[in-house]
Amino acid sequence: MVSSKKTKKEIKTLTDLPGVGPATASKLIEAGYSTIEAIAVATPQELSAAAGIPLTTAQRIIKAARDALNIRFKTALELKKERLAAKRITTGSKNLDDLLGGGIETKMITEFFGEFGTGKTQICHQLAVNVQLPVEKGGLSTGDNIAKAVYIDTEGTFRWERIEAMAKRWGLDPDKVMENILYIRAINSDHQMAIVDELFNIVPKENIKLVIVDSITGHFRAEYPGRENLAMRQQKLNRHLHQLARLAEIYDLAVVITNQVMARPDVFYGDPTQPVGGHVLYHAPGVRVQLRKSRGNKRIARIVDAPHLPEGETVFVITDYGIADPED
Repeated sequence: MVSSKKTKKEIKTLTDLPGVGPATASKLIEAGYSTIEAIAVATPQELSAAAGIPLTTAQRIIKAARDALNIRFKTALELKKERLAAKRITTGSKNLDDLLGGGIETKMITEFFGEFGTGKTQICHQLAVNVQLPVEKGGLSTGDNIAKAVYIDTEGTFRWERIEAMAKRWGLDPDKVMENILYIRAINSDHQMAIVDELFNIVPKENIKLVIVDSITGHFRAEYPGRENLAMRQQKLNRHLHQLARLAEIYDLAVVITNQVMARPDVFYGDPTQPVGGHVLYHAPGVRVQLRKSRGNKRIARIVDAPHLPEGETVFVITDYGIADPED
């Protein structure tokens, strides 16, 4: 007798999940849970409320979705093999790539922080172009399957002119490159978080391999000033960072965020600036990179926190055509 039980490979749509018929699937889609991935990262309470189903049914649906996506306990050796197979995007600078262990890695968040004019947004523009390169040139495109980028702009710093100049450097058609960058301006912190929620449905349909948030803390800092609002701000920011981390892990894509810095009046020796966001941002990104100005168009990048990378710093330049290595 052949078992009617669906295997992991057979679970491809919502109605393949146990307990999800057309009516329940319709309710889930209406509530924003239109993919197996979106359900896998939901909580039973969220799913139960969204679809009007018992909590036990929601738990069973989520477990089936996670099993289908192979979200389970793994051995350390399996984890090692996964990390070694992680994909990377070139920054355009070999110096910077080497500092980062080969480029911007998928399945994790990379944060660039520094003062105004240190190159944070320039790197974001460059990565939005470079992700579209074929794998052998440092991008994530395979054959005719072009890797796309999402650019969430919270401060109005995106410039198509820079994309055009950077695309020409690689011999790419600037208009085609811009067609593969999905841009959106986030108007406040709630909108910023809603955009990321929406990405769980958009990413698999559009072959998105890079998500950029420039900058991550701008709206949160403006909307929740003062110590009396600190706890609320940190809770929301923490939830937002976990959204991005789940997105990176489930869809094997790279997430790059930029962050502002603030002055610490109590520091008399060393660097008096620190990134905004406090302890919440100390732990969420897999790699944290501080950027500083040097002479002329030179910038200094320093690894501040990355458990898998050695400490170090390097120099890169910002040119008319993008991020590159110094010539001298």
